[in-house]
Amino acid sequence: MTAVRLAGMPRRGAGMRPARNVAPYGFVAPTVVLLLVLMVVPIVLVIGYSMLHGAITTTAPTFVGADNYIALFTDPDFWNAALNTLVFTTASVVAHLLIGLGFSMMLNSRLLGAVPIAIFRVIYILPWLFTAAIIAVLWRLLLDPQGIVNYLLQAVHVVGSPIAWFGDPGTALFAVVFMNIWAGYPFFMISLLAGLQGVPTELYEAARVDGASPLQQFVNVTLPHLRPIVISMAMLDVLWTTQQFALIWLTTGGGPISVTEMLSTFTYKLAFTGFDFSSASASAVVVLAFSLIVAVFYVRSQRAER
Repeated sequence: MTAVRLAGMPRRGAGMRPARNVAPYGFVAPTVVLLLVLMVVPIVLVIGYSMLHGAITTTAPTFVGADNYIALFTDPDFWNAALNTLVFTTASVVAHLLIGLGFSMMLNSRLLGAVPIAIFRVIYILPWLFTAAIIAVLWRLLLDPQGIVNYLLQAVHVVGSPIAWFGDPGTALFAVVFMNIWAGYPFFMISLLAGLQGVPTELYEAARVDGASPLQQFVNVTLPHLRPIVISMAMLDVLWTTQQFALIWLTTGGGPISVTEMLSTFTYKLAFTGFDFSSASASAVVVLAFSLIVAVFYVRSQRAER
C-alpha cells in the first residue's frame, strides 16, 4: 500500500522547482521597475525630445533628426559652458585629491595624539555635513564685499578695497571652484584615510630596514596601495563635479557674463528660461554621453582590481 502511494506521488521538490526558479526574479523585480520608471524611460524620452523641434511646448512637434545637435555644437555659449566645466572639474578633482591625501596622512600620523586627531577629524569633516544650500549661503556671506574675508584681507593690506568675489568676472570662477573644493574634499579624506589604515605596517618596517627614506616609503609603499582608491574616487568625482548645479546656481547663477556658466546651468537655462526643451534635451544627452564614457572606465577599473 505504501509502495503504491509513493509510486503515485510526484518526486519531492519537483513541483517546487518552478517557484524556486521564479523567486529570484521576484526579488529583483521592484528594483528593475524603479530603474525603468526613474531612469530608462526618462532617458529614452529625453533622447526622443532632442530629435524634435518644439518638444513639450507645441502639440505637434516636428522631427528634425540631428539638427538640434548641430545647432548646439555651433553655439559659442555651449563651448563656453563646456570650457568652464572642464576648468571647474579639473581644478576641483585635483585639489580634492591633494587636500584629501594631505589631511588623511596627517590624521593617520602617529605624531598626533588621540584627542587632537579626534578634534581634527570633526573639524575637517564638517563641510561634508552641510547641504548645498547651506554651503552656498555660507560662502556668499563670507565672500560678500562686506564679509569677513574682505575685512581680513583689507586688515593685512592684501587688497585695498573690497572684492565682489561672486560678482567680479575676474574672480567669480575662482570663487566657485574654491567653494566646491571646500565642500568636496572630506569625501576624499575619509576614503584615503581608510586606505592608509589598511596598508600593512610590516611593509613600512621592511622599507625602513632597507634604508628607505620617508619619501621613498610614500612612493613605493603608500601610493601603490592607494592607487585603486585614487582612481575610483577621481572618476566618481569627475562624474559628480561635471553635474554640479546647486552650488553654481545658488551663488552666481552662471554669471557674471557667463564666466561661471557650466553645462548644468546652461542646460537648465535652455529648458526653463528659454523654454527650448529640444535644445536642452540635446545638451542633456551630450552630458549623459560623457558621463557614460567615464562610467565605463570606472566599471573597467573596478573589474581590473578584482
